[in-house]
Amino acid sequence: MKILHTSDWHLGQTLHQYERGYEHARFLDWLLEQLEAEQVDALLIAGDLFDHTNPSAASQRQLYDFLTRARARVPQLAIVMIAGNHDSPGRIEAPGPLLSLFDASAIGAIGAVGRPADGASDANDEDSAAQLDRLILPLKDRSGAVAAWCIAMPFLRPADLPRLAASETEALDSYQAGMAQLYRQAWQRVQARRQPGQAVVAMGHCHMRGGQVSEESERRLVIGGAEALPSALFDPGIAYVALGHLHLAQRVGGDPTRRYCGSPLPLSFSEVDYPHQVLLVELSGEAVTEVRELRIPRAVELLRLPRQPAPLEQVLKQLEALELPQRPEAEQPYLLVRVQLEQPEPGLRASIEAALAGKPVRLVRIETSHVRAAELSEANPAPKVSVEELASLEPADFFGRLYRHRFGAEPAHELLQAFDELLLQAQETA
Repeated sequence: MKILHTSDWHLGQTLHQYERGYEHARFLDWLLEQLEAEQVDALLIAGDLFDHTNPSAASQRQLYDFLTRARARVPQLAIVMIAGNHDSPGRIEAPGPLLSLFDASAIGAIGAVGRPADGASDANDEDSAAQLDRLILPLKDRSGAVAAWCIAMPFLRPADLPRLAASETEALDSYQAGMAQLYRQAWQRVQARRQPGQAVVAMGHCHMRGGQVSEESERRLVIGGAEALPSALFDPGIAYVALGHLHLAQRVGGDPTRRYCGSPLPLSFSEVDYPHQVLLVELSGEAVTEVRELRIPRAVELLRLPRQPAPLEQVLKQLEALELPQRPEAEQPYLLVRVQLEQPEPGLRASIEAALAGKPVRLVRIETSHVRAAELSEANPAPKVSVEELASLEPADFFGRLYRHRFGAEPAHELLQAFDELLLQAQETA
């Protein structure tokens, strides 16, 4: 049996002001080709299908068009989707009755599992059992026989988890203990269903301990850092764990059967060097026989010029010398310009745009750093000012002092004029 593991599509995402629908369309076309060429039996999408809880009509259309085409091109394909922290659970589950016609399942949330009034945890009561059973899905091979079972665990917030007795949370905090309880209960219930020779696959959208995070594009799941889950969460009998949330493809604890597949395209410039991929998992009986990494071709490049911040004069020369092939706007690279400044440059953006005039590239962001300011801060600590002195300072005097401390020079006349104009506007509107 073949399973394809993907996650973190973030349909509808924008890179600053630029829509990325074209890149997602190219990825989905490529994914369809892989599903057909490899004759995949099950497609697992481990959360964050959309970038926003209230996705645009265009991004929703993109998802459901893909699901329809996938089913048409690979008729035996089963599709399992779980909600991530960017998704609305209700919106993910809403088309469930229609998705079932295409052998597709969408799990957005779970109800109350093991949360009776007295706080005791019991997976055997009728309501808890029903909620757990929703998470357990059969996966059929191309002959139509059930070859594996999937524990489809969506992203869960602390309020979604079982209430545990104090004795059950001694070793772990309440969030980790609650997650461990749910996976353990789901594992027990799938054990009662599966036949010998049938594998068990688990899904999750969570942050595993030791996982490498993309700081620019990944939201914290639980305030306080308690969301990092141990790999012992998953029973050793689970053949493969398909994870989502972290955008860098990586193994959990070095285990080749516990994996993040990563995002299909770089969602920020911090992900430029990520190996974007999907994972093709082959099962034989109850075990994984192979995990293949299928690299995703990048439809649009992300450029950082220069690689390290440089003085403005050098940056402008590099930009003027930049040669790129002519492309339609949707295929033009995104550009991050990195400039090292000694003091503020009011005309910075205009200078950079002039250097890029006529070039097939989209300027996304200008990143500035002030080396001299950092040096001055270390060598020249800010002078201490008493409360009385501070109260006597005019706003312009305070601005001048701050500028001299940070940049070691007097502010330009034009800058002082602009400050005065802004101050006057603020006073008039106050």
